Amino acid sequence: MSTETKDQPIDETLVIESDSTLVESDVGQTSGAGLSETLGNRGKLRHLSRSTQFILCAALILGLTMTFVGNLVSQSIEDATVQAAAETGARYMENFLEPFVQGLTTSRTLPDETIQAIDKLLSETSLSTHVISVKVWLPDGTIIYSTNKSLIQRSFPTIELEQALTGRTVTALDDEIDDAAGGNIEDAFERSLSSPLYEIYAPLREAGTGRIIAIGEFYETAEALHREINKVRVKVWTIVGAATLSMLLLLFFIVRRGDKIIKEQETALRSRMQEQARLHSNNATLQRKVDAANREYARINELTLRRIGADLHDGPAQLLSLILLRLEELEDSDNGSSREVLDMIRRAGQDALNEVREISLGLALPEVNDLTLHEALVLLAARHEERTETRVDLELDALPGDVPVSHKICIYRFAQEALSNAYIHAGGKGQKLSASYREGLLEVQVEDAGEGISTEKPNVPGRGRTHLGLVGMRYRVESLGGSFNIESAPHAGTRARAQFRI
Repeated sequence: MSTETKDQPIDETLVIESDSTLVESDVGQTSGAGLSETLGNRGKLRHLSRSTQFILCAALILGLTMTFVGNLVSQSIEDATVQAAAETGARYMENFLEPFVQGLTTSRTLPDETIQAIDKLLSETSLSTHVISVKVWLPDGTIIYSTNKSLIQRSFPTIELEQALTGRTVTALDDEIDDAAGGNIEDAFERSLSSPLYEIYAPLREAGTGRIIAIGEFYETAEALHREINKVRVKVWTIVGAATLSMLLLLFFIVRRGDKIIKEQETALRSRMQEQARLHSNNATLQRKVDAANREYARINELTLRRIGADLHDGPAQLLSLILLRLEELEDSDNGSSREVLDMIRRAGQDALNEVREISLGLALPEVNDLTLHEALVLLAARHEERTETRVDLELDALPGDVPVSHKICIYRFAQEALSNAYIHAGGKGQKLSASYREGLLEVQVEDAGEGISTEKPNVPGRGRTHLGLVGMRYRVESLGGSFNIESAPHAGTRARAQFRI
């Protein structure tokens, strides 16, 4: 034959062309609404369960893969079946035709008796039941025998002939030869039969030398071969479909089980998160209540201290002042022995008055509402220096001006107690008050150069008040969410530090 359309069945060509037309038509119809439909489908897919989404994707991927595999296997089986049948038929036809073409070594035509003998074999033997047409070609493309006598001594170029001249057996399966498939005159007779055929080109060799002297072409009915191929296709597609369906079902149940486990875990996790959120809300509420209680306690404590200071100043201090005034009136008495007693009473009263005034002064807190933290610390250092006649080194960085009143009171009391301890236990040596504010962290520090606080001897005279003061300082600082730290070692001084996140 003169065209390459024989390499695949004509009906497959028609199907491919039809499918291509349908695809182009669908593309043309959906080009306007494709984007909106795609977005709508994506939105619908998101509401499906994970197992359903997975089975859809797996069905698409496995379907395409198994379709490719099925087509490949079916085509391979078909090619192998056709090739095997063609090689068997080619050997049969070689044995049938080669004895009649041995004279072509010296001639370019077949004798009439040879042509009649071939016609008789094709019409009177069993070959007529399955061999439809036979041609004998010279290597140059000239037909020297044909069932259609009008083709004898005519030349037609064919690719199959060139391939057969290399010693190969060339075959092609035609489901139905159609005039529209090609307008070749040399196969017009076969195409007019309108029946499934397969054609075979087989080299015919010279006896003894094996040289190719002609090419035999014959058309054989393909109905039985088609039935066998269709049976194989059905089996292949049944196996492929069953395997695909089994894999999809297995994957679906596995993914569905995992999806159920994930949903159960999500539900449990969501419940735990809600419980955590509820507990966190409760804790935050309790924390706000604790903070409010601490602030209220600090306020009440300061009011109590002020009242005690005022009571000491207005009560015992006034009485001691009156006692001392009356003792001065008795000093004019001439009794010498009573004068010494009066002097002793006067000195004791004066000492008691000084101590009461000092206590009331320490308890009385300045009005920090009207002072910044910087001003309050400067005032505290000045009062401490005046009361103890010692020096306090100040090292105050730029401090925020909007420190809450509760924090200012706490810092004032912390520094006051720390400086008092520095005077009592370090004799006021190396007293230093420093404060800094960096990246939201407010730090206040008091240090001295004394002997340090020994934790191994808490019962040493004078130590009890120190430990009690440290406990009070820690409580004050931590009640407002701050951190308290004290560093001390024998002969290394003491450093008390309070930090607040403001």
